[in-house]
Amino acid sequence: MNNTYSKKGWRLTLSLSVGFAFAALVCGRGSNFSTATAAETAAADKSASGDTVPLILNLPPAAFKGTPKDQQIGPNVEPLSDKPRPPMMVKPGLKNLAPGSKLTSSDKNAPADALAKITDGNKEAQDESVVFLRKGIQWVQMDLGSVNEIHAIAIWHAHNTAKVYHCVVVQAADDADFIEHVQTIFNNDQENKSGLGVGTNREYFETNEGKLINAKGIKARYLRFYSKGSTESAMNEYTEIEVYGCPPAK
Repeated sequence: MNNTYSKKGWRLTLSLSVGFAFAALVCGRGSNFSTATAAETAAADKSASGDTVPLILNLPPAAFKGTPKDQQIGPNVEPLSDKPRPPMMVKPGLKNLAPGSKLTSSDKNAPADALAKITDGNKEAQDESVVFLRKGIQWVQMDLGSVNEIHAIAIWHAHNTAKVYHCVVVQAADDADFIEHVQTIFNNDQENKSGLGVGTNREYFETNEGKLINAKGIKARYLRFYSKGSTESAMNEYTEIEVYGCPPAK
């Protein structure tokens, strides 16, 4: 699948190697194969046996090239690669669960209409695409409406320059107050400045590729995305968040 440009934004899509007739089965939701072709049924059986497909990101244009020489970074930062990131392999049939979800934030000055930009599909490196949150540890919370099986998360804080965000933590929980069944999906806060535990992941440069995180099929309704400024600014920025998984059975 070739990436396509749209002035209205970018959408994260899943490249499927087989037809939609078996997508629901792969996500564990069941499917009526009395209407499926023999080829589709065979493809479904093959996928259910463990085959995966690449999750293809439609990316915005890159806003910069290379790493600024005056960038002050520590040993906890992944080197900035000049090669495209290999696609993540996932089970077929996943969908983006983020659009339509309820978004709230620790920054009470961030109105609902501003937070809505985080799931509007616009990932371009422009100020009007970015939600700005205050200094310090801040979070954006996503309510998916029900418990979902989550396999991949992509985050774009801001990629207008080669900046590194600090204390990036992604957690899942069963309740809005993050008390019940809290699970950490990603944590690069190795100094525990957020108070969420010592992270084992590394910091990374923000680029047009975003940060792609393997959620490993975790089941949750609520997600929180933490950060504490970047090497460029003490402000917290969010451009887009995509959450790919299996929706609940209806």
